[in-house]
Amino acid sequence: MSLNPVDSAFTISTSSSSAKSSAFAHKTDSIRLIAIGNDAYVSVGSEPTAGPTNFLVTVGEPEVISLGHVRSHGVAGITTGSTTIIDFPEGTGSPFEVGDYVSLTVTGQSAYDFSHKEVTAVNKTANVDGFFSTRITVANDSSSGNPSTLTGTGVLRNSLKIAAEARTGTGSIHCQQVQVTG
Repeated sequence: MSLNPVDSAFTISTSSSSAKSSAFAHKTDSIRLIAIGNDAYVSVGSEPTAGPTNFLVTVGEPEVISLGHVRSHGVAGITTGSTTIIDFPEGTGSPFEVGDYVSLTVTGQSAYDFSHKEVTAVNKTANVDGFFSTRITVANDSSSGNPSTLTGTGVLRNSLKIAAEARTGTGSIHCQQVQVTG
């Protein structure tokens, strides 16, 4: 098996209570986990909590676990306000559902960027107020500081967090998204 690192690695300190990582953009279907100092229980999700019923990563035995399918989409338009409405290109639909968490990156217009916000509505109705594309509503307050027109290239990705709890004592979990080949 060969591994190709996809994004920057990060570490979560573990103790007798569940600790959560910062959100990260989901870029590949696998993540490599290495327990350092103590075995740890690990959970992956939108807002996970780790404990004895979750995946156990043992010291000296690196694990590669599935993150599921990557979901991302180009953005055709952004409507700012107390929530943020994201328009996808006409005819493409949305890979996101209510309850998913997403992060937005707009090249050249970082004022639009946000991290790990919940999708609260998905509108798949044709010809809503003159729009012929799928729109989603995200619980992101974008009412101030944004440009009036989207001119950059926007990409919306699902985002995840990892929770870890030491089996006993303290330690850490080293995490890195990877592509697995072979």
